[in-house]
Amino acid sequence: MKYMLLIYGAQPSEPQSEESIQAEMNEYWAYEKAVADAGVKLGSDALQGTETATTVQVRDDGERVITDGPFAETREILGGYYLLDVPDLDAALEWAARCPGALHGNKIEVRPVLEFEAP
Repeated sequence: MKYMLLIYGAQPSEPQSEESIQAEMNEYWAYEKAVADAGVKLGSDALQGTETATTVQVRDDGERVITDGPFAETREILGGYYLLDVPDLDAALEWAARCPGALHGNKIEVRPVLEFEAP
């Protein structure tokens, strides 16, 4: 079963040191290797900052509204994701708990992927 692990965290209020960035990246590289070696990783990416986001909304009358930035003002931002193929929710939760983001106080939202059969 496919599960999406969405990594949410606080927008940094101060610039991080190169050492702290490298330490965090090393944790993520190790996690990347673990999910790949286990054969459960289908995909993963980090996202650029919310300042690069563009939101599109199509109103009922067909008008397209494009806005710079994320749709909602929030203290937490979506920073990246992992798409895993694991046997069940318990396995997905285990991988989410091992994600470096979860180890630093961020939240990992775990959601099953809704798959449709083509007509």
